[in-house]
Amino acid sequence: MSIAFVIVSHSAKLAEGVVELAQQMARDVEFRAAGGTGDGGIGTSFDLILGAVEELTEAGHEVALLTDLGSADMTVEAVLEVVDGDVVHFCPGPLVEGAVSAAVTAQVGGDMAAVSEAAKARELFAP
Repeated sequence: MSIAFVIVSHSAKLAEGVVELAQQMARDVEFRAAGGTGDGGIGTSFDLILGAVEELTEAGHEVALLTDLGSADMTVEAVLEVVDGDVVHFCPGPLVEGAVSAAVTAQVGGDMAAVSEAAKARELFAP
């Protein structure tokens, strides 16, 4: 089962930008941006996040969720209450560096434990 990512941000533009950057480093990995509210505002949306997760799990992926701020963590935790915890995982860490590092780890075949550890990276590819 391959690993895919949902990038959760309070800003749709920020989530899309992180996806764009991470895809440059991990072209074979699937991503979904789940940023902002359903009406295009700043905030997080349970429905946007859940929709992205369901799309990826229905396609057969294990899913890593990465967030930008603490209140996004709470929304992700609410999503985790209604999805299969065996295939959907919250990977806390710095959003940009963590997303790129975790995506590269997935690209080279890392499992969810390795991806989650990579998401915690404070510096890309730190020794």
